Amino acid sequence: MENLSRKPLQGVSNIVKFNWHFYVLALAVILGLVLVNQFVSPNTGLFNLLSWLAISFVLASTIISLLASFYIYDVSNLYQLYWIDLLEVLPQHPSQITQKIDSKTANIVNINAGFDETSALIAHKYREANLQVFDFYNPQTHTEISIERARKAYPPYPNTQLISTKALPLQNNTVDLFCNILAAHEIRNTAERIAFFEQQKQKIRAEGKIIVVEHLRDLPNFLAYQIGFLHFYSKKTWLQTFESAGLEVCKEIKLTPFLSVFVLGKK
Repeated sequence: MENLSRKPLQGVSNIVKFNWHFYVLALAVILGLVLVNQFVSPNTGLFNLLSWLAISFVLASTIISLLASFYIYDVSNLYQLYWIDLLEVLPQHPSQITQKIDSKTANIVNINAGFDETSALIAHKYREANLQVFDFYNPQTHTEISIERARKAYPPYPNTQLISTKALPLQNNTVDLFCNILAAHEIRNTAERIAFFEQQKQKIRAEGKIIVVEHLRDLPNFLAYQIGFLHFYSKKTWLQTFESAGLEVCKEIKLTPFLSVFVLGKK
């Protein structure tokens, strides 16, 4: 499947565009240290060494995070969605259908947190399925400036419904597949996050599945994003969330060293 609506370097350019304040801060720190090093304490050997080490660290961490983001969002197959086939949640051919889920007639719900890069791709992949798109972004609780900038830069997918994490406007036992792609971590309250997945469990059919794609608070993401990895949750936290919501992990894969995919089902 072609990579719809994606331009060269779109992923990393979006990160810079939506988080430019971090890069301005990094540049200011580097320039400030250079100026202090050259004009304030030019003869202090230890200070010079420490300042150049700090400059090297800021510069290296910025470059590494951009390279990691380029790999994840521009080079990997994240937005080609080939990996959904590997999960076998919605078989493409009748001979693969073992649990009465047909990709041509499936009810799919794609959930985002204010920035949606996947609904058009899912709609293209499953053209005959019934796709609903939900956006749980709440400016009162989701206060990241990057999301606000993303929403201004990209219009929502047609007919996207604004929802609350506390109420999914769906009948119970009617959904074949929920997609939570790089969205659920924006629910920072533990009880709210558990309740959110409890609702999804109630809405899926007996054989339905829930996909969760997330960065983890682990070593690869620490090496890529340094302190920024604290915005992610650990695998242990996610597993506790799923367990508390009454869900079991049916399958887990690494989409890249930095992205994990969980397939959840009813216990």
